[in-house]
Amino acid sequence: MSGNRHTLELQTRKPQELVDLTSAVQAWICKTNVQEGTLSLFCPHTTAGLLINENYDPTVKQDLLDQLERMIPVQGPYRHSEGNAAAHIKSALIGTTLAVFLCEGQLELGRWQGIFFAEFDGPRARQVWLRIETKDPLLRDP
Repeated sequence: MSGNRHTLELQTRKPQELVDLTSAVQAWICKTNVQEGTLSLFCPHTTAGLLINENYDPTVKQDLLDQLERMIPVQGPYRHSEGNAAAHIKSALIGTTLAVFLCEGQLELGRWQGIFFAEFDGPRARQVWLRIETKDPLLRDP
């Protein structure tokens, strides 16, 4: 397997938000000229995460954030002394990795799906690490 890597830099603007990364990720994939493979995305932060969900209706993003806040309020009886325990818990529940197939140079997402960066402790400068795994064209399947 060979890999193509990229760091996507972003600046979040709110304490909690979902940032649609779909277009930025697809634009980078187009630059790589990779047609088939698997895209891995990794969030190297303990108070943020990654998810795939609907990106057609913007109210879905706010519903997700509202429900997470109801389940894990920012203010709570937490032991973590930095004041961002809720952000760590939300990150652990949402997760920090995704994998998406690539076909003909395009993300293989469902009709309404998008890739989102989930900020739970912003605003901050953040990164998402991208890596495409492809089959080496010199190797043949047995």
